[in-house]
Amino acid sequence: MADTTEAPRLSGGSGNSDEAIFGVVTVSDRASEGVYDDISGPAIIEFFQEAIKSRWRVIYRVIPDEQLLIEQTLKDMCDKDQCCLVVTTGGTGPAVRDVTPEATEAVCKRMMPGYGEQMRAISLKYVPTAVLSRQTAGLRGKSLIINLPGKPKAIRETFDEVFRSIPACIDLIEGPYIETNEEIVKAFRPSQLRKKV
Repeated sequence: MADTTEAPRLSGGSGNSDEAIFGVVTVSDRASEGVYDDISGPAIIEFFQEAIKSRWRVIYRVIPDEQLLIEQTLKDMCDKDQCCLVVTTGGTGPAVRDVTPEATEAVCKRMMPGYGEQMRAISLKYVPTAVLSRQTAGLRGKSLIINLPGKPKAIRETFDEVFRSIPACIDLIEGPYIETNEEIVKAFRPSQLRKKV
C-alpha cells in the first residue's frame, strides 16, 4: 500500500528553554503491518505543533498489540530517549489484544489514575461506549506515560482537556518547563510552579 500521508513535523517551538522530548506510540496490529496508514499518532503530533510554544521534539513509533513489545518501547522512550512525556494511542478497549494499559502498569512505578478518569468523563459526553475504555497513566522515573484513545477525534476531545495539568506534572517530576499556546490549551500551574519572569 502506498503511503499518501505527509510525514508529521517532529519538532517545534522556540526559546531558550530546555527541549522537551515527547514519545508518541501508536499501538495497532494493522497500522504496524501497513494495512492502513496511522492517523492517530500524527494527530497527537499535530496537537504538539499547535499547543506547545517551548522547544520540543518527538520520537514516534508504530508497533503491534504485543504487550512485551509495548513494555520495551515504553521503557526505551523513558530510560534511553529521556522522554518527559510518552503518549500512547490504541489498545485500551476490552478486546483480547488490547493490552496497552497492562503494559503501562507493568513499567510504571506509580500510577496516575486521575488521567484515565478524566478522559472517560470527557468521552462520556460524546459516546456511551466511553465506559469501555481502560486508559490509564503512570510515572516511570522522570517520565509521565499516558494512554489516549485510538481515534483522532477522541484524541483531541480528551487531550486538549487533560493536557492542562500535564506541564505541572512534568514540573513536579523534574522535567523541562513546558509552555503552551493559550489559545489552544491553557496550562494550569499552582503559583509555586510558575516560572519567574
